[in-house]
Amino acid sequence: MKDVIQEKLKSYRCTTRDDEENAIKEITQEVTLYGLAKAGFFKNVFFQGGTCLRIVHGLDRFSEDLDFVLRNYDPEFDLQPYLKTVIETMNVYGYKIEVSGIDKADSNIKKRFLKDESIKKLLSLKHVQDLRKKIQIKVEVDINPPIDAKNEINYLDFPTDFMITTHDIPSLFAGKCHALLCKNYIKGRDWYDYLWFISKGSTINLLMLQGAINQLGPWKGKKQLVTASWLKEQLELKIVNINWEDIRRDIAKFLKPDKNEIIKLWNKDFFIQKTHKLIRLLD
Repeated sequence: MKDVIQEKLKSYRCTTRDDEENAIKEITQEVTLYGLAKAGFFKNVFFQGGTCLRIVHGLDRFSEDLDFVLRNYDPEFDLQPYLKTVIETMNVYGYKIEVSGIDKADSNIKKRFLKDESIKKLLSLKHVQDLRKKIQIKVEVDINPPIDAKNEINYLDFPTDFMITTHDIPSLFAGKCHALLCKNYIKGRDWYDYLWFISKGSTINLLMLQGAINQLGPWKGKKQLVTASWLKEQLELKIVNINWEDIRRDIAKFLKPDKNEIIKLWNKDFFIQKTHKLIRLLD
């Protein structure tokens, strides 16, 4: 079955080492999703985050992690039984997966790292010469979901046809806004995704965002009412205090080379104008 992986890799038409590394990682993410689907994972778990945007909705940047959220709060949720099926499934495609990670007792995030160093050795690669670096996929499941998220069914077709459940686009946008407003660190990837949502004319599930910010972040427990005008004010506060040079540097490695010209436009005024466009969509 390694031929399936090789053919998929060819379809990326990689031109650089970063391209090829990103492509191999993304292919691995998709096979992981297939293994999770076979294990019945998506009956009670929803796919979210940047990798969901990339794989399900065609976001034009690479991503790193697989982020999920439960349908309902479950402090007893155990990720390990699902990973057993994932490992068995990925073995068929030439992967030899190692699983690492231990859950923290007081955390609402269940996290595991899937590592593999075998698949690269089975592939014909054009740009990646150093095979010592393992592929690593982080799988995270939020066991305490925000209220009012909306969900939908989606279908993927690699390595074969299968079904997954995800947050819908307005809920994914709410999750992205929560990350922009509440993370202690700033990622260029989050701001790139922010622009993608705006370009698609997406609305935001403001009720979900309200639940999320009252659950985690600087507004935790404050019962903050989230409106379009409040969101505009908070986003602009973030935008004017960001070092955009650092943000451009962070996103560059996740983009195809032809996209690097676009991010040269990134600055405070650029994002303020984009935010005004967003708020007009919400009004």
